[in-house]
Amino acid sequence: MIFGRLAEDLHADRPVALATRLDGPQTGAKLLVTFDDAAGDLGSDGLNAAVAAEARALLMSGETAIRSFGEDGEPVGVDVRVFIAAYAPKPAMYVFGAIDFSRAVARLGKYLGYTVTVVDARPVFATKARIPDADAVVVAWPDTWLAQAPVDARTALIVLTHDVKFDIPLLQVALGTPAGYIGVMGSRRTHANRIAALTDAGASAADLGRISAPIGLDIGARTPEETAISIAAEIIALREGRGGGRLSEGTLPVHNARSTVLGR
Repeated sequence: MIFGRLAEDLHADRPVALATRLDGPQTGAKLLVTFDDAAGDLGSDGLNAAVAAEARALLMSGETAIRSFGEDGEPVGVDVRVFIAAYAPKPAMYVFGAIDFSRAVARLGKYLGYTVTVVDARPVFATKARIPDADAVVVAWPDTWLAQAPVDARTALIVLTHDVKFDIPLLQVALGTPAGYIGVMGSRRTHANRIAALTDAGASAADLGRISAPIGLDIGARTPEETAISIAAEIIALREGRGGGRLSEGTLPVHNARSTVLGR
């Protein structure tokens, strides 16, 4: 049954992970994990839940790894090793606007495991020479291009165009996708004007709540590199269901039980 479902998911190009227990009396037991459910049994409900959460985290980046757990899925323990094979393409990061900040964002996006595409309607700016770390640099109107691009819950949309003639049509398309992250550069006043325009165009409060703007975490970033770190940190924090505050001032465990909010 598990291998039949695995074959179906692979054939349909759906992200799926297969976890195999490597230790104990149930060595070889399997758990098939998607973003929506899990099938199989590794030995206990707690272990199944912990491994499913970790598998979904690995699916976010398309990684395969061996992880260790306690017998009931405790995050600290070496009783049970589990090999988690994640079958998923790398998540996509689409950066709109070929500006100086885009070069740094593309570089950080690659480090995070994304396939990075930069889109700009201006051919003089949208060149591989300007943004060498991008996997692709496309000359196209952002909204038109996004309307036909593949987008799923792992996709990060980063809008750096900072121009109303690009931003509003692009955000209207973006809000109609299942993208897990939509971040937009600009001042609070600029974003307030965007919100007004999107509201007039029919966007709901729930839609507008999906937009992170001004983009990034509040770390005082100024340079393109610092801003890229701020954006990357916000993506990670959102994915893990964290607020992005200082660990020294927090009360939550340092490492989540890998909730992978962006992947649900």
